[in-house]
Amino acid sequence: MGTMWRVLYATGDVPGAQAVGAAVQARLDDLVAQMSHWASDSVLSRFNRAPPGSGSVLPPEFATVIDTALRVAALSDGAFDPAIGHLVDLWGHGPKGPQPAPDAVAIERARASGGWQRLRWDRASARLWQPGGIALDLSGIAKGYAADAVADMLAALGFRHCLVEVGGELVGRGMRPDGDPWWVDLETPPGVDLPPMRVALHQMAVAGSGSYRKGEHGLDPRTGHPPTNGVIAVHVIAETAMLADALATAVAVLFSDLSALAPMQVAARILVRHGDGVEEVLTEPFQAMLG
Repeated sequence: MGTMWRVLYATGDVPGAQAVGAAVQARLDDLVAQMSHWASDSVLSRFNRAPPGSGSVLPPEFATVIDTALRVAALSDGAFDPAIGHLVDLWGHGPKGPQPAPDAVAIERARASGGWQRLRWDRASARLWQPGGIALDLSGIAKGYAADAVADMLAALGFRHCLVEVGGELVGRGMRPDGDPWWVDLETPPGVDLPPMRVALHQMAVAGSGSYRKGEHGLDPRTGHPPTNGVIAVHVIAETAMLADALATAVAVLFSDLSALAPMQVAARILVRHGDGVEEVLTEPFQAMLG
């Protein structure tokens, strides 16, 4: 996934504690083999190369991710879209690496070749059809799912008190040894003068999206261009990191009109640049959590 992982866990005398690191890495390797658009032999990459009209039965975890991805895509009117692989490559954010600035014709061609609406998905059979030329890119949701999956695996091994991070997406389960929940500081971009924000991840997850780490790498799938709304960072708290991950991307694109996401009751902290200043916006569900 091109990123790092970290696990903190509290345990007494649980057999197999010394093998946790290897178990986590093996779990993540399996998810990469399913959903990486960087690995040419992954299940996802094979789907992207599949002929038009072909249907692929997805592994259960891949199916869970694509089902959630398509649900958020529909709810956000495509502000989050798992089928923009060609557009991501065109802007130089994919496996092909940096690319020249695309022109309008190239952008429209990439948009026309993708789009979640072109996908046909049958949840009951876990079958996804390739309409021809679609390139999936799950980088806006897969890291979140990976954090959830590692936390679930640790619970199954007997480690029920843990904090899991995969690429900045975090899941907190149980409690710390001192009886506190797992406290997490929401990152504030360098040079932004705002009070620190600390949240308790008690059976909750947090995921972020922002332009301050790697430069502007977000895209609005509906236009094919980076968003122009001034959003520099978003953090979303949800029951799962998978959902928080996808919603953070959608919020970063949709702001300032988040009405489409109202049914999801999104708890988000949004930092927006206005000239030389930065405004902190907290959605009502986020404010309710602080209260």
